[in-house]
Amino acid sequence: MSQKRKYFGTDGIRNRVGQGMLRPDEILKLGWATGRVLKRQGAKRIMIGKDTRISGYMFESALEAGFIAAGIDVYLLGPMPTPAVAYLTQTLHADMGIVISASHNPHYDNGIKFFTAEGKKISDEMELAIEAALEEEMDVVSSDKLGKAKRIDDAAGRYIEFCKSTYKAPLKLDGLSIVVDCSQGATYHIAPHVFRELGAEVSTIGVQPDGMNINQDCGATHLNALRKAVVMQNADLGIAFDGDGDRVMMVDSQGEIVDGDLILYIVATQQKKKTPGVVGTVMSNLGVEKAFKRAGIEFVRARVGDRYVMENLVARGWLFGAEPSGHVLCLNKTTTGDGIIAALQVLAAMRYRQMPLRDLCQEVTLFPQVLRNVSVEDASHLADNAPLQEKVRQFEAEYGDSIRILIRASGTEPLIRVMVEGEERSRVEAVADSLSKVVRSEFS
Repeated sequence: MSQKRKYFGTDGIRNRVGQGMLRPDEILKLGWATGRVLKRQGAKRIMIGKDTRISGYMFESALEAGFIAAGIDVYLLGPMPTPAVAYLTQTLHADMGIVISASHNPHYDNGIKFFTAEGKKISDEMELAIEAALEEEMDVVSSDKLGKAKRIDDAAGRYIEFCKSTYKAPLKLDGLSIVVDCSQGATYHIAPHVFRELGAEVSTIGVQPDGMNINQDCGATHLNALRKAVVMQNADLGIAFDGDGDRVMMVDSQGEIVDGDLILYIVATQQKKKTPGVVGTVMSNLGVEKAFKRAGIEFVRARVGDRYVMENLVARGWLFGAEPSGHVLCLNKTTTGDGIIAALQVLAAMRYRQMPLRDLCQEVTLFPQVLRNVSVEDASHLADNAPLQEKVRQFEAEYGDSIRILIRASGTEPLIRVMVEGEERSRVEAVADSLSKVVRSEFS
């Protein structure tokens, strides 16, 4: 069993600005501690990117000072998507990449994400080493050994060219009208250029960040503005990213949502010869699982979280995985979840098959899915609650594989989440209501 981490969560360190580790003095110490660990390993330079939230200025400066104090050179990228930092860390031969971002969260949150020199998430062992260094007393290397800082002025152009290079369809995007929603986040000066330079007609939403409007009623977690714009403009499709650009959601010409499940299906089936299997999560729609089965592609479910999808892909040697929320992994193109690159693979599939996005999605029949959140005092005995487990077994025996039930405790709130999906909405709702009643009786 791995050692429990004090500061790191499933994707770096995240909190409300000013709380916990998310204070300038703590972030300075984090930069120093990380630099100290890297220095012991012979590292010389790191790369820092950020999204557009206002606190990024403060934390960028603090991290920079901490690394320099530890004797590590710093390359500053400015506002850049998380996957861009992973890519540039590799191509510019840095020893670590760091992203200052809280992804899809509001502006008052922030976080720190870490990438290895290979553009992958750092190991648990590295996180524990950094936490151990945080407990040491901070010192400063001698003046002749201090690190230096350099701003990479052509970072955006380098990444734009890389994204374009992953699009391999025989036809460019000429004649395709796309609405792009950049969530007032890190893709605002990247994504529109990528699609335009490949020939598309692009209109934009969420490309005027002010430091506080990131993810505000726009982007991958708020799709209403994009849906309306696509329909009103008679566009072919819409593409929405989250604040740091590692998620993507799409919208077809009728304003219908194309989520991570459907994006995974389109991308993976286009590469069927290279795709023995794909990885989704426990939240992936049962209809997508059945569609993959019909296509002769194995479907495996991981825990919620893109790091768990990645772990399963690496263990099996597979290339494609996703979460319904829009984290899509295309390991044949890049090392981490990348919203722009995933969207480009969908557009390439449209061009290869000469079909609009809406028609590509018709191959999958999504099942009705109902989620009930039940407030509880203590969910610690959820797994071994006999009355609830017996009720679940009864429904599964009665309906077989035409229904799927998932009951789990929230990791952030005092809730038990009851998710039921199946072929008939009325049946799904009835089962969800029945199970929620048992949860209330047993846990509230």
